[in-house]
Amino acid sequence: MEPRKVETLIEAGKNRKADFVEIYEEESRNSSVALRDKKIEQSLAATDYGIGIRLIYGTDVLYAYTSNDDTEHLVSLIRLLADSRGEATVNGGKFTLPSVGSQPMFAAGLKDPRSVSPAKKLELLQAADSSARQLSSKVVQVGASASDIVTNVLIANSEGLWVEDLRVRSRFSLSVTAEKGGERFVATESPGALQGFEFFEGLRIAELAKNAAERALFMLDAGYIEGKKMPVVMGNGFGGVIFHEACGHPLETEAIRKNSSPFVGKLGERIAQPCLTAYDDGTLGDFYGSIKVDDEGMPSQKTLLIENGILKAYLSDRVGAAETGVPRTGSGRRESYQYAPVSRMRNTFIATGEDSLDGMFGSVDYGLYAKRMGGGSVNPATGEFNFAVEEGYVIRNGKLAEPVRGATLIGKGHEILPKISMIGKDLELAAGTCGASSGSIPVTVGQPSLKVDEILVGGR
Repeated sequence: MEPRKVETLIEAGKNRKADFVEIYEEESRNSSVALRDKKIEQSLAATDYGIGIRLIYGTDVLYAYTSNDDTEHLVSLIRLLADSRGEATVNGGKFTLPSVGSQPMFAAGLKDPRSVSPAKKLELLQAADSSARQLSSKVVQVGASASDIVTNVLIANSEGLWVEDLRVRSRFSLSVTAEKGGERFVATESPGALQGFEFFEGLRIAELAKNAAERALFMLDAGYIEGKKMPVVMGNGFGGVIFHEACGHPLETEAIRKNSSPFVGKLGERIAQPCLTAYDDGTLGDFYGSIKVDDEGMPSQKTLLIENGILKAYLSDRVGAAETGVPRTGSGRRESYQYAPVSRMRNTFIATGEDSLDGMFGSVDYGLYAKRMGGGSVNPATGEFNFAVEEGYVIRNGKLAEPVRGATLIGKGHEILPKISMIGKDLELAAGTCGASSGSIPVTVGQPSLKVDEILVGGR
């Protein structure tokens, strides 16, 4: 939109006594190609455009969105929002934005995925299918997809902010199913990055497919572990999904301000052992959850959440910071213009420790090595979680023993944190998608290998 049009909209909001007015304009183009059983399951490209209008009165948020950019229509939306509060029209005066810059451009080395034909992506998927099936006739199904999204946003508000941002993300997803004697096991890989088509060109497709197929075949012959409380050594990378879900969400001011988090009022208190430090960092180069600015236009930052076991900060957006009295952390995020922003994670991870993986195994008489995590669920209000272990092994007398499948990890995040006693040096991060009240957003989870002294393990 032209600056004068935005000024008109902000004036309309101020004339209805709003303390804060925000205009969020977005145009996105997403595309994906999916292959299953050697057949094209899906090939699509779509463009979406819309405008979100947010009025804030104190800490009360009113939000509306539309795909109609007509000025009168947008002003009428502002009137409808204000009318819902019974706000009368006043003379708020003329609003003028500061001078604004030009549209954002593609960075050097960023290859616009919109210029790449679906056939190029299909070649990658076919290569993955072929590599996975070469290993064994027991590989009965392969699914793969390549997706990308290019988004231009404009964020302007009544404080004089004018920010434009170009966001390009790509993700490759692979699932390999092996079958034997009527039983099946599925292994997955889902890397992603804040990159264009160069991301796909740099992927080791054959290696990813081979790894997933080998894991599916190997775990197909695994037995089951007896369910009970025991020590668990968790693998690095996507193992961080438990910290993200069971501890990260309760550290967002969206939960804190509603008193629906076990960490309410715990700033400055010890919530973990001294070996544990954790961050949420949106500035990590081209990781999937990285952002230049959040969806309120605030520059991204590195936020220290836990330092040597002490809770240091919450993740906050504008409203959450105002209600809880903490600084803003550049964590206001939303899936699209159809959502008002709230506090959300970016790249969330437990930092590197000093312990070795062998040392962790050696400290366990009998337990589980959850090398690779799968999906699960969590109640953010209580921190209760239930996560599947995709690849697991028994630890017996300090050594890795037989593989096991079907295990689940069950507990509460704030109760598990103090039981993390050893943290490794092998930090790794993994791409993911996080769903919450402001929609589904790209994030990164991560951790080094770590030991939990006791956790409830569900067996078959």
